[in-house]
Amino acid sequence: MESTFSPARARPIRRRRRRGQEGYTLVELLVVITIIGLIVALVGPRVLNYLGDSKVKTAKIQIQGFASALDLFYLDTGRYPMSQEGLGALVQRTAGTANWNGPYLKGGTVPADPWGKPYVYRSPSDHGPYDIVSLGSDGQEGGSGTAADITSWTR
Repeated sequence: MESTFSPARARPIRRRRRRGQEGYTLVELLVVITIIGLIVALVGPRVLNYLGDSKVKTAKIQIQGFASALDLFYLDTGRYPMSQEGLGALVQRTAGTANWNGPYLKGGTVPADPWGKPYVYRSPSDHGPYDIVSLGSDGQEGGSGTAADITSWTR
């Protein structure tokens, strides 16, 4: 049996879409995008607020860790590091420091505050034998909210 080609029979094949496979309309997509935008607008500020609060809590915990390390330094050497020595004296022996048994901080480095800025260390201070201060998110003294200073003493 010989097959012959007939142009009349060579029609393009049309595929019918089955029910439920029509796709989404532009209006449906816009409605979904609008709903997602509203959810982000309502939830976003709360998430950012929690992030700022967690950085403040992290700074407070780091300051407490510095205070513990400074107390160990004091027990070993009989004094707290001077302002010129800074918190670096907790990880590296300075000249003239007898009985230094450090490093007193894990990792061998002094971590920056949660905003990436160095902590301010003063000794002696007006509030006790030393002050440890994070200048907050703005990096300047004073401020409010997450920009407020976080200190080793209570106000």
